[in-house]
Amino acid sequence: MKASNPIKTIETSQGLKRHISQLMLIEPRFAPVFRQVGVPSLRRNNGGFEQLMRAMVGQQLSVAAAASIWNKLYQAGLTSPQALSAADDDTLKAKGLSKQKIGYLRSLVAHNIDFAALTTLADDEVIATLTAVKGIGKWTAQMYLLFSLGRADILAVDDLAIKVAAMDLLGLDARPTPKQLDTLTQPWAPHRSAASLLLWAHYGWLNAKEALPV
Repeated sequence: MKASNPIKTIETSQGLKRHISQLMLIEPRFAPVFRQVGVPSLRRNNGGFEQLMRAMVGQQLSVAAAASIWNKLYQAGLTSPQALSAADDDTLKAKGLSKQKIGYLRSLVAHNIDFAALTTLADDEVIATLTAVKGIGKWTAQMYLLFSLGRADILAVDDLAIKVAAMDLLGLDARPTPKQLDTLTQPWAPHRSAASLLLWAHYGWLNAKEALPV
């Protein structure tokens, strides 16, 4: 019987630095990025139902709008599966949720995800479990893998900031498509979470550079 691959995570800044060191050996163009931004924050969270619910509430909203709605739900005690099940649609609409978002959250409740068990599943199994919920796409599932579960080899190829930063890093003439980016970054495995964090930091550096007066 073939042994399954062990689940690899990044738990500390030192662990992330080790992954970055290995990544730079594979792709030396990350070296100047690392000199610019240093070791990025892991931005870890505790995960679970509430974390995923908050991510769904914030989809396609500004940071301020998402925070406002979430605070209303939190203050009303409407951030647990039990509370959402007991609340009617009008109550949830009054807190700022659209009809579509209410449907998504009811789907999340209905799927009754065992969040503790996700820690034992392979990355693709976690993605399959989460994307079975209406309103959760691959990007949201990857963010959960990266920031809630700390998985070590996640590259969010659909993320705009990562595409822009990768375009600059790799000297491309145009933003890569998700498929192109996935192909180009296969050699970076198993250190693609470190790559994601560096690319997000590099995107911030690029924007700050553009904002500087000439």
